[in-house]
This record gives sequence, C-alpha cells and structure tokens, in this order.
Amino acid sequence: MSTLRALVTGGAGFIGSHVADALIADGFQVDVLDDLSRGRRDHVPSAARLHELDIRSPEAHALVRDGGYGVVCHLAAQIDVRVSVKDPVADASRNILGSLNVLEGARAAARPPRVVFSSTGGATYGDFGTPPSHEPDAKDPESPYGIAKLSVEYYLAYYGRVHGMDTVALRYSNVYGPRQDPHGEAGVVAIFCGCALDGRAMTVFGTGEQTRDYVFVGDVAAANVRAARAALPAAERLDRRAYNVGTGVPTSVLELAAATQRVAGVTVPVELAPARPGEQMRSFVAVDKAQRELQWVPQVSLDEGLGITYRWFRAARG
Repeated sequence: MSTLRALVTGGAGFIGSHVADALIADGFQVDVLDDLSRGRRDHVPSAARLHELDIRSPEAHALVRDGGYGVVCHLAAQIDVRVSVKDPVADASRNILGSLNVLEGARAAARPPRVVFSSTGGATYGDFGTPPSHEPDAKDPESPYGIAKLSVEYYLAYYGRVHGMDTVALRYSNVYGPRQDPHGEAGVVAIFCGCALDGRAMTVFGTGEQTRDYVFVGDVAAANVRAARAALPAAERLDRRAYNVGTGVPTSVLELAAATQRVAGVTVPVELAPARPGEQMRSFVAVDKAQRELQWVPQVSLDEGLGITYRWFRAARG
C-alpha cells in the first residue's frame, strides 16, 4: 500500500479496538470511527484519533471520502444474531445501509482506499452444507444478520467489478478474547468466564452439541493487517476476495464450557435451556485460502486463548 493511513470503523468495539492496536503496531496512522453505542472510549488506542459518528451519517461518508486513507477496515455493525431475528429492519439499517455509506464514501475519494469488510463465516454458509465451509461453498444464512453480511459481500463484488474498487471480505468464525462484550452468540466465552469467576452455573442453549469455530481476537486482528497489505487478485466477483478467518477446529458448546472451567481451575454446574431461533447446529471453516493468499495462520490455541481471556476478565474486576 502506498500509504500507512487507516480508518477503523467500529474501532472502539471488541474486535475493532484490537484491529486498531494491530495496525498501529504495524506502522499505520489510525483513525477510529465509532458512535460509542456499543464501543467504549477507553478501548480506543491512545495513538488513534476518535471520530464519534454514526456509520450511516453524512459525516461518516465525508470522513471516508476526505480522510486520505489507504485502507478502511470496516467493522462497525449490529453484531447480535438474536437482535437481527427480532428486528431485521434495524439490523439491515446498520449492516447494509451503513456499509453502503462507507463504500460510497470510499468510491468518492480522490484515491479510493482498500475496504476490508468484517463479514461472517459462521452465519453465512448456513446449516445445509457439510463443514468445514470453504469460501466458494453454497450460502444460505439462517438469520437476517447472516443475510445482511452476505448482501454486503455482493456489494463489494459489484464495487470491484463496476467501479474498480479494491475490496476484501474477511469471514470471521466465532471471535473471542479480552474486551469481549458478553452479548451475541460469540459472547458465550465472556459469559462463561463470568460464570467461572462468580461460581454460577453455565447456561447452554439447546443440546450443547452445536459446534463453533472459536478464533482468538489477536489472530483476527493479524488477519486484518495482512488483508490491508497483501497483493491480491482482482475483486470482481463474490468469493474471490473473501477469506475465512478461523481455526478449522469445531468445538461444541459443552466442550467450551468444560475448557473454560479447566483453564479457570473451577467446577460449576452446566444447565440446559431451550434452543434459540436462528442458531446453526454446525459451523467451522476451512482457512487454507487465507494461509495461501494472505500468509495468515491462527497462532493461538483454544486453551491458550481462553486462559488469556479468563485472566483479563479476572484482572478487570480488580
């Protein structure tokens, strides 16, 4: 990239703040765009400049257009599958219209930046295929959240094909780590850490046999840095510039509960509750394409990452 100037939308949030940290460590000058509805001001790196804006606003469009960025890492989003099921219109407003506002701002820039979009590998592929999911696999999302993310990926391909823009989609599996908000499906790690700290029962929805691919947030941040810098083929169709970001290892919710107790050195009850609508049964992703084209591989094992996360939550309580 010819410039080291980057914008991270959602950069006061859980994943976004780690992405901002990683970009700064890699030599980028970083701005953060966040409305602080979910993000926290104290998560924004001290070296970054915060713009407190709604991603859908004209001011956000102008910032992307006029900021002189070489890359925009777009993470600002409505992140909860359950919220999307309850209110798909609100989900689409943030996740589709907000993303279009960013893309239109980038298209209007004197030198359009590369846009690295945070998509989803867990919710995009649906339950009809056999995991691990590869990027070209059929996609049939189970929730409005997954539908919105996939819709934006179609827009990315359109902007690449029609407007010649430089776009990348990173399809995250279930991200966990320090600063995680205990909301949304992936927030189960934060919730389980809280249960371990309090000695409370861990609630598992459904049978607990549903599998997920839990990837540490530091590895996800590293994938964003690689996506910001890598020389890549033309972004002219869906899937070509999409990369799964996970571990390729399925872990059931019951296994996750046991692993959290193991790293915390505690034993608490596990209680089953009714399954939630829109929830997939099986999800994990193949990551060989990211390894090959981004030179990215996950570095942190589940037990290591859970240990780091648990110790962070324990320290945060003082």
